[in-house]
Order: sequence, then C-alpha cells, then structure tokens
Amino acid sequence: MSRELIINATPSGVEVAMVEEGVLVELHQEKSNKDFSVGDIYVGQVKKVVPGLNAAFVDIGFEKDAFLHYTDLSPQVKSFRKYVANIQKDKWQTSSLSNFPVEPDIVKTGKIEEVLSKKDHLLVQVLKEPISSKGPRLTCEITLAGRYVVVAPFGRSISISKKIKSPDERKRLTEIATAICPENYGMIVRTAAEGKKANQIQNDIKRQIDKWQKIYEELQHAAPPEKVLSETNKSAGILRDFMHVPFDKIMVNDRELTEELKAFIYSAEPGAGKERQVSYYNKRTPIFDYFKVNRGIKSSFGKTVNMPSGAYLVIEHTEAMHVIDVNSGYKMGSNSNQETNAITVNLEAINEISRQLRLRDLGGLIVIDFIDVRDPDHKKMIFRRMKEAMEEDRARHTILPLSKFGLMQITRERTRPEIKISTAERCPCCKGTGKVKATILLVDELESNMSYMLKEMNFKNLRLTVHPFVEAFIKRGMISLQWKWFWKFKKWIVVDSNENYHLTQYLFHNDKDEEIKL
Repeated sequence: MSRELIINATPSGVEVAMVEEGVLVELHQEKSNKDFSVGDIYVGQVKKVVPGLNAAFVDIGFEKDAFLHYTDLSPQVKSFRKYVANIQKDKWQTSSLSNFPVEPDIVKTGKIEEVLSKKDHLLVQVLKEPISSKGPRLTCEITLAGRYVVVAPFGRSISISKKIKSPDERKRLTEIATAICPENYGMIVRTAAEGKKANQIQNDIKRQIDKWQKIYEELQHAAPPEKVLSETNKSAGILRDFMHVPFDKIMVNDRELTEELKAFIYSAEPGAGKERQVSYYNKRTPIFDYFKVNRGIKSSFGKTVNMPSGAYLVIEHTEAMHVIDVNSGYKMGSNSNQETNAITVNLEAINEISRQLRLRDLGGLIVIDFIDVRDPDHKKMIFRRMKEAMEEDRARHTILPLSKFGLMQITRERTRPEIKISTAERCPCCKGTGKVKATILLVDELESNMSYMLKEMNFKNLRLTVHPFVEAFIKRGMISLQWKWFWKFKKWIVVDSNENYHLTQYLFHNDKDEEIKL
C-alpha cells in the first residue's frame, strides 16, 4: 500500500494529511496559538472539590476550570504531590526519583475529598482538550511518550503492547525493559519497539528522562497555573505516532520544519536511513492542491458523503453522539435481489465509514444505521468487516454487533474536538444568499453520471447542457475534456450552454431531446 504524509506549514499552524493509495484518510490540524494540547503537563491548583461527582475542578489557566475525576488521580498521586512540594520548598535537589520516599498508593474505590482539598497544588497532564462547552479533562497519571516506550514516573509495573503477539518477543522486551528501567519508574513498551535492539530502547528512555529533568527545572520556580512541559514541535509529536507505519514519502513545504523532522526521525532510528523519506516541497502550487488534499477535503467533509457506486452516507452530529445513515442511492437498482443490493451497499459503506471516523476524528458514541439485511450470516459479515476496517485506527474503540433494529454502536476514544470543515461555497450567481456544492467536484460528478447512463442505462447518445463558463472549460484546448470523454466512453457527448443556468447547474438529454431524470 502506498502511503504519503503531506505537511502544510502556515503562519497559523501546521496541517498534516495522511494519504493512502491516493485517498485522504487522516487530517490533523495544530494551531500555533493553541494553548492546550493533549499530553501537556501543568502545575495546577484545586479550585473546588465536588463529592457528588467524586471529582475536582482544577485551575490550569483555561477560561473554564479543568475536570479531574477520582479514577484519573493515579494510585501514586500522594507521591507526586510530595515530590512537587519538596522541590518547591527546596527539600529535594535532583530530578532523580532514586531513593525518593514514596507514599502509599490510594485505593481505587476511594473518595476525592479524602485525597484532595481546595488550593492543593497538583502536577497534572491534559487527557482531553476542551470540547464544546466543557473544559479540559486531566489526569494525574503522568506519562512521557517516546518512540518505543512510554515512561511513567512513580509507576509500579512494566507492560508490553498487546499488539505484540509473539511470546518470545514479549519475553525479550520484558527482560530488556526490566534491566534498564530506572528506579521508581514504570514503563509501557510500545508496538514500535518490536524487533528493536536494547540500545535503541535505552536511548528512547533517556530522552524521556531528559523531559522529566525539564519538568524538575520548571517546578523549582513554577506557580500554579503554569505549563511545565509541552511538545515543542507539534508535527514531530504527530509524526512520532505515525512512525510505526511505513511511508513512501513525507513532503513538507517549510525548509526549517523539513530539517527538524529529518533530525527527529534520525534521532529515533539512527542509521536506518528513514530521514531520506522527508523531502522539501518548493513548487509554486500550494502543497495541498498539488497532492489533491484539498480535493479530498472538499469531497469528504460535509453532511453527505458520496461513494463510487452512487450510494451515500449522511452524517449528523449531536451533543451526545454522532449518527451515520447508509443510503443506497439511485444507482443500486440493477440487481433485483434486495438482500444482495443491501449487503453490497453496506460492505462498501464500511470502508468509507472507517475512513470518515479517522478523517474527522469522531469520538464518543457513534450509531450507524445500515440498510436492513435479514440473513444472520450477512449481519455477522458486516460486524466482522467493520472490525477489520477499524484495525488501522489508532484511537481506542469498541464495536458492538448489529442490534435487532439494524443499528451498530461504536465507542471511539475522543481526546480532541472533531474536525469540522465547511465544504459549501458562496454561489456567484445569488451573491451569497444560498450555497451550492463545491465547484471543484463538478467534473467528477458529470463523469460519474455519464458512466452510469452510458454503461448501466445503455443510452446511445447524450447531450449535456451547462452554464456558458462551464461549456468553455469543457471545450477548451486541443485535447479538451470533451475529447477525453470520447476516448473514455467511446461516445461523443454533445455539450451545449444555457446562460440562464447557474454555474453548477446541468441537465442531460437523450437523442429524443428528453430530459434524463437522475
């Protein structure tokens, strides 16, 4: 599978697009002025303890206090509090946790008021960014994520990624991690560590310990609310999560960022030569236009998402959940067997739904209304294919089988607000009083309809009527779009214009001059 990473650096931030087989599958946007990102670590102050919620609200500098539930406190929260207090009172003069007097763990079923009080100082990490009207969600289980390992100060255990299946490899990694893990640290060995040498893992641990050293230095003079550690390069942080996936190339439109990413990749895997995959893009055409990322965005972000067969999805959003409706469209009537049509559309929809979840970064509860199928084997097939399609999704998720009403429920980890992009453009004919579909997709739509009418409906001749500007576009050049259609369909498409049409309006007529209804 060909896979590319396209990075668009702008004055306002960085956009990262992941393209598989020419199709946009993930889009990440990091604003340069964004103050709160998942993984940032703060010294916060408890503003309110709410026993009824078994939670506390913590001031970390956001306009709304952040939410901290008891289950996110970390069993070692007393040790963290003691560590912060000792540093600020100059009772502990090193970042090392060796010989630090560790406090007893708190119980899992305890009460928040037994652990925290108003005005307490806490070391916290952003678990979820502010979403809608809610403030950030926090955790006291501080983790420092690297390429191969996640280091947990005051952690008690060493664990191996469940995606590493080989018992011998799990045993080998456990032995390596046990031997090199510093005192009073826990560790999670990531999937990317599979097959890596001990010195590569040790170097990654050292980089995370260096981060803890920076936290220690910041804590010496930090007063809540204050950030003590952040990703210095957001695109490098995104790239770190992508690095377990092989890429054919990584294109960047900023020279300085290109060099930063090359250095980041080399430091993660020195000698592997993977930094040569990163290239600087210096053409005049904007990078997202050149690699057709903007076309992918226009065709994928909207209430209605069309699929190649003519079937389509309708995606709606509420405060509590996302709802996806699968529709067969007008092109699925060629087979008289309703069950066969339904399973065909549903299986095609599964691939598009899994892509949409990654692309829009939808989280929380997702309900999918598939077209009804009666065969129990078909219902099992839909469930199995959805699980397979979601295997590439890095977000934690749970999928339930189809209910008796034909609904599938999915829960997907939500750490950031979903990506919302408006794809409608202002109509040049009505001066903005209405909206039309993106004009960039007009030619694709015309070709799709032509293919269906000529191949499926068996029309011998077609006449297309469009706005004069569109007619000129279709007929321009020695090798015009009209000639390309002739070579593609082996039929000459007559193109006429009507100045009363708006820019994206069109109609097809047959050889009897009858309008073809689609």
